[in-house]
Amino acid sequence: MTSESERVTIRIPPDTIQQLHQLVKQGEFDTISDAIRAAIDKFIDQQFAPDYIRKLTIELPKGNVVELQHLVKGGDSVSVEDAIRNAVREYVRRRVTKAIEKAER
Repeated sequence: MTSESERVTIRIPPDTIQQLHQLVKQGEFDTISDAIRAAIDKFIDQQFAPDYIRKLTIELPKGNVVELQHLVKGGDSVSVEDAIRNAVREYVRRRVTKAIEKAER
């Protein structure tokens, strides 16, 4: 069996390794290598996004995430990311409309 990947060796601090072990133990990833690959893939996606797209990382309280997940399960959005994009679009639309109305007075 041929492998189309390359082996890379890195040093990782013990506390980071513990956190990776915890992710595996919680079932988020099958192995530490899978977790590291996912992190690298996410980093590459963010670094090489098209110029017209700006990717952001946000931190939300768990309650908000649960509410967003309910929207997805209810069919209001296809993903949590989509629900956030829709909320931001609506917020910007309302602010712009309000600013235009204020300027017209």
